[in-house]
Amino acid sequence: MSDSRHSDDRIFLHGLTTECIIGFIDWERRVKQTVVLDIELPADCRRAAISDEVADTLDYKKVAKRVLAFIAASEFKLVETLAHRVALLILEEFAVEWVRIALNKPGAIRNSRDVGVVIERARADLAPAAGRT
Repeated sequence: MSDSRHSDDRIFLHGLTTECIIGFIDWERRVKQTVVLDIELPADCRRAAISDEVADTLDYKKVAKRVLAFIAASEFKLVETLAHRVALLILEEFAVEWVRIALNKPGAIRNSRDVGVVIERARADLAPAAGRT
């Protein structure tokens, strides 16, 4: 059986919610705001489906806990930066080939439910990240 047949397997986390300092306006630098993430990761689910063991899959609880801890400690100005850094963190620590992240700030713009970004990053994006601060 070829792995390419199962390349569409995904693990996702929808509506992962936490608070952090995010924004560039003075008041946003002092008050934690809610951010909501949707994360999609590639995963070959066949082995876990057969064994029924979490050790045979990507442990999404570990991903969620790590991402939430990172975001809670962060203080970025832009949602673009936060999403990018979360993507790099996941690529580095969970050895997936790519990640798709939708990150939004509910209520950030009057008359809008939320605003945010959707990004995709791959392992190749890690090389330039070595010099980041």
